[in-house]
Amino acid sequence: MSAWLPAPSCTPRECARHLGAVRGPLPALALLTAGCFLTLLGALCVPVALCLAPSARDRAIRRWAYAVVRSFGVRVRVTGDVVDRRAGELVVANHVSWLDVPLVAAVIPARMVAKSEIRRWPLLGAVAALGGTLFIERDRLRALPHAVGAITRALTAGSRVAVFPQGTTWCGRSAGGPFRPAAFQAAIDAGAPVRPVRIRYRADAADSGGAAAFVGDDPLAASLWRVVTAAGLTAEIRLLPPLPAGGEQGRRELARAAQSAVDSDSANLPAVSVHH
Repeated sequence: MSAWLPAPSCTPRECARHLGAVRGPLPALALLTAGCFLTLLGALCVPVALCLAPSARDRAIRRWAYAVVRSFGVRVRVTGDVVDRRAGELVVANHVSWLDVPLVAAVIPARMVAKSEIRRWPLLGAVAALGGTLFIERDRLRALPHAVGAITRALTAGSRVAVFPQGTTWCGRSAGGPFRPAAFQAAIDAGAPVRPVRIRYRADAADSGGAAAFVGDDPLAASLWRVVTAAGLTAEIRLLPPLPAGGEQGRRELARAAQSAVDSDSANLPAVSVHH
């Protein structure tokens, strides 16, 4: 089995379910239209954003990404550590949904790591490349050293890099797949800290946010419609303290430490902000 292609146990029928209140077809269609429009608008504006100063570009990315998540009818709640302007930081998060990418970008702008197939997508592939996405060949074990090297060079150059080390999406109802250690080797080689981030979705006290789950062979269109029809859906992103890389600690130990931080339910972290 490829190091980049784990087999999730989650399935759309069992995991991607919304048990709470629903929106009517017309409001849901309006949200879907707004979300798709803002996504396309952001893609078309990438060349303009690249001309901005780094601080202005980060602000623009954060505001656009936040607007994308909200336009699909999803609230955003941020808790945990305050993120400084530290350069060369590896951000690692659990992976639940296609919403995870704009959600992370709304809080911590970073160069994303994505599968190489996206590079060949019409329009979005070229835009992702212009935006600094690091493309990796997930289905070729021989390509792993090259992927690690690319992430290492980006971290060494001072970039913040975001990766979902589980390698695929999991619904979030139970423990997901293990954090794969390859990206953590890049942090060690670059001497860059690792920032664990926990993502989960909630609709209300009785619903675990399954509407946001994008797992297995779930069609994207079905997932989009499930999200916009799920009333009260909230994306919660928890920023955990950074972990130092290097020293005696190897990549597997660092991966386990990051996953332990993400999986922990005992952390009592102060709220940074809540967006409605």
